[in-house]
Amino acid sequence: MRNLNTRKLAVIGCGFVGSASAFALMQSGLFSEMVLIDANHARAEGEALDISHGLPFAKPMKIYAGDYPDLADASLIVITAGAGQKPGETRLNLVKKNISIFRSIIPSITQYNRDAILLIVANPVDILTYAAAKLSGFPENRVFGTGTVLDTARLKYLLGEHLQVDSRAVHAFILGEHGDSEIVAWSSANVSGLPLHNFCEMRGYFDHDAAMEALAAGVKNSAYEIIEKKSATYYGIAMSVRRVCEAIVRDEKSILPVSSVQHGSYGIDGVALSLPAVVGKDGVETIVPIALSEEEIAALRASAQTLKDFLAEQDL
Repeated sequence: MRNLNTRKLAVIGCGFVGSASAFALMQSGLFSEMVLIDANHARAEGEALDISHGLPFAKPMKIYAGDYPDLADASLIVITAGAGQKPGETRLNLVKKNISIFRSIIPSITQYNRDAILLIVANPVDILTYAAAKLSGFPENRVFGTGTVLDTARLKYLLGEHLQVDSRAVHAFILGEHGDSEIVAWSSANVSGLPLHNFCEMRGYFDHDAAMEALAAGVKNSAYEIIEKKSATYYGIAMSVRRVCEAIVRDEKSILPVSSVQHGSYGIDGVALSLPAVVGKDGVETIVPIALSEEEIAALRASAQTLKDFLAEQDL
């Protein structure tokens, strides 16, 4: 492995998500150098200038618009490039357009750098994570997506609001597809170690089935609601990107529901989807097999099959 600059990252794609992610990463203080790459070079230049003007209020950092040769020593490459999700459009509807974009982006990356971690953010993130792994030929631990990190944050937020408790004390995961077939791992959910149902009853809530259904729907539909109201979602995913990058750069060994290619977890193979994983400086270290009910495992396998059906049509 060549020497990489562990404090240098690249963001490919400077649309709403890419620029918001770059802004969040500038504020994080994790990096000393960030290169922005976009098919519209002027857009990348504008974003780099705009973000750089906030540096007097942050940490010293070099931020600039570049091109693929600038990736040579980057240790982390964040890929947000792709067509955006339109009102009423599912993430899976974006498949053909964005795989076509990845067929151009990934070879351009590997021409200059074969040792970095690739963090996939563009949607449909599970399909594109699988595509990036296959197109790059990188070890699969170094190619993974933000997956359901944002969905899980949305769930924790909604549960915190519902129970009137700090959302950081809520421990629960969204698993599977980052999309309509995602599932909530209710059987392992808890609030600071207290099983979720017990905490709900402590707060005066007893109609668990109805509440769980409403909360799961709230998570699943939140992106559609935001897109309908303001055309795009970008702040929440930008914070998710920052969180995953923190785990990598600081070698935190944090457990995050990132999307990675699966080989046997819960009987799932040959598809990328989100499961809790230990994330550190080498990327995904291992999958964490949390306890799931039979119904949840069946739903997770159905989510995997949904993704496999789309993959079968993509010639990857």
